Amino acid sequence: MYVVTSAEMQTMDRLTIEQFGLPGRILMENAGREATRVFLSQFSEAARQGVGVIAGRGNNGGDGYVIARGLAQRGYPVRVYLLSTADKIQGDAAANLKLLPASGVPVIEMPDEAAFRRGQRDMRLEAVWVDAVFGTGLHSEVRGLFRNAIEFINQLNRPVLAVDMASGLSADTGQPCGTCIRARTTVTFAYPKIGQVIFPGADYTGRLEVVDIGIPPAVADRIRPRQFLLSAEAVRGYVAPRPADTHKGCTGHLLVLAGSPGKTGAAALTAAAALRIGAGLVSLGVPVGLHAIMETLTREAMTVSLPEAGAGILGLSAQAAILELAQGKSCLALGPGLGPAAETGELVRGLARSSPIPMVIDADGLNHFAGATEMLKNLPVPAVLTPHPGEMARLLGTTASAVQRERIACARDLATALNLHVVLKGARTLIAHPDGAIYINPTGNPGMAAGGMGDVLTGALAGLIAQGLCPELAARAAVYLHGAAADHLARCIGPWGYLAGEVMKALPGQVAALLAET
Repeated sequence: MYVVTSAEMQTMDRLTIEQFGLPGRILMENAGREATRVFLSQFSEAARQGVGVIAGRGNNGGDGYVIARGLAQRGYPVRVYLLSTADKIQGDAAANLKLLPASGVPVIEMPDEAAFRRGQRDMRLEAVWVDAVFGTGLHSEVRGLFRNAIEFINQLNRPVLAVDMASGLSADTGQPCGTCIRARTTVTFAYPKIGQVIFPGADYTGRLEVVDIGIPPAVADRIRPRQFLLSAEAVRGYVAPRPADTHKGCTGHLLVLAGSPGKTGAAALTAAAALRIGAGLVSLGVPVGLHAIMETLTREAMTVSLPEAGAGILGLSAQAAILELAQGKSCLALGPGLGPAAETGELVRGLARSSPIPMVIDADGLNHFAGATEMLKNLPVPAVLTPHPGEMARLLGTTASAVQRERIACARDLATALNLHVVLKGARTLIAHPDGAIYINPTGNPGMAAGGMGDVLTGALAGLIAQGLCPELAARAAVYLHGAAADHLARCIGPWGYLAGEVMKALPGQVAALLAET
């Protein structure tokens, strides 16, 4: 499914009106009708005690007037609180505002602070609210009367249905513009907006309902948005059932380079996750000093001793052996738990430029490119980077908080600049591709904030590539399945407290669930 920016949505509206001849008045009527349907499906009981529609000056307010009319026609007590005077409302919104008196809907004009204070007595009586103040076009900070109205609605602690966009929320970044309505449900039109499906915007949006208002699919295809929301249906197309005569020689051989003193668990999780996702064979290359430990931690993966540059660490002395070991393998997973040693950094950077097979680079593998990201540009083989916000910040020379404020821009810019795939982990993990496309993953939950989860994702992703899935699709599938496995555990065990190894063990069940629907 497309996920759109505010500019893309505005262009779709304009093309629908100008080139397909569908009047804006009809689009507004469709939007209001669909929003009313969703409202009644969720808030009909509370609505009998009174509905307040808080409306601004633009078309978002017009949608609110249609909702108010629809509720009044069904016998619900509803009042419109207009943050303006009626004479300043124009166009299609004005036409719908003029219909309200005949429907018995009171309109309380609150164009200034004094009128707003007078209206607060009635506002406190409403049991449920419809937010129709701002739409998707807001880019500046909310101030004055509008800010006070939004904060007052939030303080009432009543359920709120937001129309198209929670007022005050940036449609493009998911950041509040100073203040923002906290909606229980948001009804958005035609396509979800970026700010509604990434955090913190998803929290302000609440339950997101996407409704059709008549915009032809051809319009979206002409605009060609570069953001997409992953779904089970899409991922199902990436994971094919296996023929009955499949054997381990058909399902790929992954090479994992991971682990250092104190971080052997990262190596074991990565190797085991690749097998859980279906890789036929996994060879785990480790420093000779850790070989005995790794043999006790892993049973199904094969372990290979590599020359050490120091106690339990790898360096350039292992590069020739690793490149020889890579022959005949189908993917290289590089980095989990490798450690920060300078000698290891030299090896990692050398392997990135000389690997004969596709790579997944994670954790310490990424940290060794801090300040040297140009070495990742135009690699000889396809590569996927899987940073968390801290690792991304080190690659970009910024802070984790700056990355979190502009997650989509950071992921897209790095992927396009380096010509590789980037998985920016976190709530609503992003998958960015070299062509600028961004996929937003809806699976996963706060219980994944625990050690080892990233190692499992690296193993799953590399395991899918090893089986022959292209890195682009493997990144999407692995991220989706990884989050879905955690969601399954959150339902069955509890919201947190489950372990990375348990997520790994839940991966086959999520693959089975996908295949069961084919």
